[in-house]
Amino acid sequence: MATLAALAITAPALPAGATAATSARAGTAATASPPALAAPHSVAAAATEDPPFVGWTATLPALAWQFSPTSADDCVAGRTSCVRRTIREMERRLEPLVADCSHGAVFGLAYLRTTESYLDAALTPGFLRDPSFVNHQDVVFAKMYFDAWDAWSAGRAERVPPAWRIAFGAADDRRVAGVGDLLLGMNAHVNRDLPFALAAIGLVAPDGTSRKVDHDRINRMLNGVVEPLVAEIAADLDPTVRVPWTPYGVGYTALLQVLQTWRESAWRHAELLAAAPDDVTRALVARTIELEAALTAQTIVTGTHYLPPLTSSDRRARHCAEHAATGD
Repeated sequence: MATLAALAITAPALPAGATAATSARAGTAATASPPALAAPHSVAAAATEDPPFVGWTATLPALAWQFSPTSADDCVAGRTSCVRRTIREMERRLEPLVADCSHGAVFGLAYLRTTESYLDAALTPGFLRDPSFVNHQDVVFAKMYFDAWDAWSAGRAERVPPAWRIAFGAADDRRVAGVGDLLLGMNAHVNRDLPFALAAIGLVAPDGTSRKVDHDRINRMLNGVVEPLVAEIAADLDPTVRVPWTPYGVGYTALLQVLQTWRESAWRHAELLAAAPDDVTRALVARTIELEAALTAQTIVTGTHYLPPLTSSDRRARHCAEHAATGD
């Protein structure tokens, strides 16, 4: 089983004669040599101070990505107790964000409510083929968000993937509306993190069947999450989120379709990572994932940023102070 550090490496220089075309024949979807990963940061002046991208996962301690249903470790075995532990950790992290009316609270709340809904679905008999495996996947996936947030909070931006740097930076600077914070978090976690998590944990069950059936069933669960989640964000954090804007349209249906499209893309990118025949090909796929997620993040910032003096975060701050921060 591939490790995450092996999957999310910085692409080395291509050897003589190697092209994107040969990489495509080897199993990637590349059609041109990807530009340097610093490119997204030149798109908007707000991101020019971001440090250059490095293979951040290579600097982290090894993690137990392997699923083992008989393990004594509840998380490795995919027991629901570990999902509940993850929810408690999300609650612990969200509380100070809400108290401070931090813009990071929007995605923190969204992720908490999504994980709570996931646990309900996982406990429903027959909803998932292999709930223990998906429980394990859920916990590993959450840890990627925790690790990125912890590195950012500690001032170690070099360990934070580019899409997360843009998301966290926009939240810290109060640069975008609530729907922007929501989309930036979704983009970084789904378009960037999910392909690496899926490829590292495994796409195929021991009997040779694809695990995509359960991956797709999560979309059904998400269908019931989006509308009440947006309503809660609007009630407590930012009233302008009531009719969410997305790059593909306005409304709850558009938001769900964006999320489903991104999840499908994440699975396909994970397949390319898993099928890569060598380190160079794998690095090209990894680099494409990073670049696309960063470019999507910049698109979201462009579409949702405040335009002082016409628009600002002032109304949002007052609303949050009157509702979420006071518990009303």
